[in-house]
Amino acid sequence: EQSYMESVVTFLQDVVPQAYSGTPPAEEKEKIIWVRFENADLNDTSRNMEFHEIHSTGNEPPLLLMIGYSDGMQVWSIPISGEAQELFSVRHGPVRAARILPAPQISAQKCDNFSEKRPLLGVCKSIGSSGTSPPYCCVDLYSLRTGEMVKSIQFKTPIYDLHCNKRILVVVLQEKIAAFDSCTFTKKFFVTSCYPCPGPNMNPIALGSRWLAYAENKLIRCHQSRGGACGDNIQSYTATVISAAKTIKTGLTMVGKVVTQLTGTLPSGASEEEILAHSNIRRSPLVPGIITIIDTETVAEGQVLVSEDSDSDGIVAHFPAHEKPICCMAFNPSGMLLVTTDTLGHDFHVFQILTHPWSSSQSAVHHLYTLHRGETEAKVQDISFSHDCRWVVVSTLRGTSHVFPINPYGGQPCVRTHMSPRVVNRMSRFQKSAGLEEIEQELTSKQGGRCSPVPGLSSSPSGSPLHGKLNSQDTYNNFTNNNPGNPRLLPLPSLTVVLPLAQIKQPMTLGTITKRTGKSKPAPQISPSKSVGGEFCVAAVFGSSRSWFANNPGLKREKDQSKQFVVESLYIISCYGSLVEHVLEPRPLSTAPKISDDTPLEMMTCPRASWTLVRTPQWNELQPPFNANHPLLLAADAVQYYQYLLAGLVPPGSPGPITRHESYDSLASDHSGQEDEEWLSQVEIVTHTGPHRRLWMGPQFQFKTIHPSGQTTVISSSSSVLQSHGPSDTPQPLLDFDTDDLDLNSLRIQPVRSEPVSMPGSSRPVSDRRGVSTV
Repeated sequence: EQSYMESVVTFLQDVVPQAYSGTPPAEEKEKIIWVRFENADLNDTSRNMEFHEIHSTGNEPPLLLMIGYSDGMQVWSIPISGEAQELFSVRHGPVRAARILPAPQISAQKCDNFSEKRPLLGVCKSIGSSGTSPPYCCVDLYSLRTGEMVKSIQFKTPIYDLHCNKRILVVVLQEKIAAFDSCTFTKKFFVTSCYPCPGPNMNPIALGSRWLAYAENKLIRCHQSRGGACGDNIQSYTATVISAAKTIKTGLTMVGKVVTQLTGTLPSGASEEEILAHSNIRRSPLVPGIITIIDTETVAEGQVLVSEDSDSDGIVAHFPAHEKPICCMAFNPSGMLLVTTDTLGHDFHVFQILTHPWSSSQSAVHHLYTLHRGETEAKVQDISFSHDCRWVVVSTLRGTSHVFPINPYGGQPCVRTHMSPRVVNRMSRFQKSAGLEEIEQELTSKQGGRCSPVPGLSSSPSGSPLHGKLNSQDTYNNFTNNNPGNPRLLPLPSLTVVLPLAQIKQPMTLGTITKRTGKSKPAPQISPSKSVGGEFCVAAVFGSSRSWFANNPGLKREKDQSKQFVVESLYIISCYGSLVEHVLEPRPLSTAPKISDDTPLEMMTCPRASWTLVRTPQWNELQPPFNANHPLLLAADAVQYYQYLLAGLVPPGSPGPITRHESYDSLASDHSGQEDEEWLSQVEIVTHTGPHRRLWMGPQFQFKTIHPSGQTTVISSSSSVLQSHGPSDTPQPLLDFDTDDLDLNSLRIQPVRSEPVSMPGSSRPVSDRRGVSTV
């Protein structure tokens, strides 16, 4: 740590915001309660037209950062130039959660009721709009364009967090989740069966672009997906039995707890969670570590209930992820991977979700990785993926960020997968051409005995941490249905245990860097939990490097400057309001004797630049209404305009229909005929596998049998000799030639006639061919 601190001192260049330059350094700063990197219209690369030419113009999205203080909150933008810009700042009492809501998805049937007011800021603060309700019990939606409050949603119990995407706004309460439509903010659905987590995140959920994952309080067998968590640190099926024994043991301890709780005698050292469970035990014992993923589009309105009698509409997957309660989870950018952590924080699990359109019980959940952090206990507060999903950063309350390499398709991370600037295929060209995978599959299928030491256990679909093995009938059906490559069925990918390549600890404060022992000031407590040391709120995000600006402000940024980095820079903001850019450099393991594609990795990290973003009491507030050229307003306009075009609607304020986008409604209009034909001619339509021989592969030759007598009859497939052999049509000799001149042995005559595919020109009458000499 000493050397790390020294490195910080030597390498760090401070990028100081303008407002800071004149102030003395020993000024008091406001106390930060939480920090978070936000995704909003401002950095939405898919819907903001400004970033569509991202690779040609080098126009990168800014980092958007929210800081919650003990009094109010603040929003910062750090564009690619590196000059931090304050976008919003208020002091109106403590804020528990805040989100900048993205512009919603609209269609011809569904319009946005608040389009003139956007962008909207959703805030949950201690004193709500009504003023009378208990603290943190309402969500207020403010317009950043007009400054007014456009909507307030009241609840009876305190709100823990807000999440949003372009379809819904999700309000997280104790053991409950309520979802509201993004266009109207009317209630869409709600979940009441969440597992009570001891904290710091009381009800962890993950919201992707369409799916919502939450911790369910019991496992319902009929909805359970295939797969789920393999036992910790288990790399092969050989160890399934050990894992099964573990499950049985935890089952027994659960039963023991239930019995003592029913008799009413709680053990003396009962923890919070047991007391919580004791109050709920009247209903049924709760099972920790279960995750349900629902599809927010197809799920029915009203209460979402996962029970034996409920149908599985909208339930994507339902599986055991950990043995302890879930503490934190996050989807990757594509929404197909889910990272989960439990309250112990020793191991984090990476699951790949493979869905089935019928029901969650047909879906498969592949446990690709166990990310092993360590043996000490730590609570996770933040999980972040790189944009290409090859790196994941998990930050704990101790202020440490752990950097793990992963592949979106599983397998051991190595030089081949992580040292190139682009994502590589799962198999290298050599593996593909050498057919190594098939050999491997044969080998694993032969070792059937070793894979399942106790046959009953491995094939039981109900063993929760086990992958239920398919019986031979299933596998047979799979091959007879000509479907050897269905990823939801066997063989399941093997589990890989990954250790962190880098652990980045937070220095105490950048102004007064001291050794870890001589703390300059006590760390702020975020939650009154009983951890020994101070707790640091930390958030991390990957983004293009901005430190080049600090080193050479005079230079213009070249287009390929960002290409030289294999990994994007990692930005970490701490509870002292300092944002630090760390440059990550993966390289082959230095102890490896020779470097090949499969060499494991190590990583060098060094801090390159820092921004001091914490506000002081002297700073002015920056409140809406904002000008039309405010970055958040410009971004909201751009994204809304794009949404109108996508939905085929005329954006408000545009003069008449736009000629460029007439093709949206061309199907209904009269002039569409010609356009459509032109369009169809450029589409290659392949509806099914072609025949073994295509028409154009038909033979260009005709095979004829030559009789060695003087009168030779040449039979072609279309000649009339084949059709009738009556006395009236006696075959005429077609060719007369002297057989002595012809060496018949050199012709290799085959008496067997081929059946050529009938060609368009082959049905001519025989008489046409009489004059043609075949020699």
